[in-house]
Amino acid sequence: MIDTPPATADPLAPFTEHRRLLFATAYRMLGSVADAEDVLQDAWLQWDRADRSAVRNPRAYLVRTVTNLSLDRLTSARAARESYVGPWLPEPLLTTPDIADETELAETVSTALLVVLESLSPLERAVFLLREAFGYPYAEIGETLGRSEATVRQTAHRAREHVQARRPRFDTDSASRRQVTDRFLAACAGGDLNAVMELLAPDVTAWSDGGGKVRAALRPLHGPDAIARFILGVLSKPEAQGLMLQRAHINGEEGVLALMGDIPVGAFTFDLADGRLVQLRFHVNPEKLSGLAPERTL
Repeated sequence: MIDTPPATADPLAPFTEHRRLLFATAYRMLGSVADAEDVLQDAWLQWDRADRSAVRNPRAYLVRTVTNLSLDRLTSARAARESYVGPWLPEPLLTTPDIADETELAETVSTALLVVLESLSPLERAVFLLREAFGYPYAEIGETLGRSEATVRQTAHRAREHVQARRPRFDTDSASRRQVTDRFLAACAGGDLNAVMELLAPDVTAWSDGGGKVRAALRPLHGPDAIARFILGVLSKPEAQGLMLQRAHINGEEGVLALMGDIPVGAFTFDLADGRLVQLRFHVNPEKLSGLAPERTL
């Protein structure tokens, strides 16, 4: 039996109710705040035109809609990313401190996992998220994506193995991350090269995403000495005068937000192993910082 909503029901209500989930779904698929917002706009237009009286489960319907729209957009975006200047990183997104309590959501919006998901094909990414993040049955995923159940099972298995092989297994303790973040900020503020180097693991690697819009390293940097000198060199430049660094929750974890006045100009996210930084990511492309505005906080 179809559950028919009352004639007076607000057609926007289900979309508003699930908007946070829908945005998180699109963001995890695309790694882009701006693209996720565009997908939500398109999803709303489809919802507005749909025969809502035939929709038994608005949440499932909207998640499917957002997933398919994201899949289309991700497929077309691949070519643009191939010509991207320098390393490509997901757009950073401010998250509330309590998101860490929602383990599933926090893990699937972490920068480290989004980087791994970028190495999947668009179809593998969609199947992985629908299965692992939402627990959808294989048959329903197949119906959503227009694939057979057998194909979905094979794709899910392949994607899961790929992610497990590349997914980092680092320290996630929030207290440890906060302590290391504070030590990093103090070392940067004091221009202390040795203190910065002490926080970096011997096999540390750093990526800078400037997209050709601002000065950034075009290749990954390796080793404590090179990375520490790069960080302090950037902070000592005249254009960095007035730059303020502060702790912030970014993509579900402690990170560093860079502000010039009230304007976000960058973000620093990282992974920890044995209390040291092993993977550093500098997000400085000005076209990819809209998710650092307080009103965008997830």
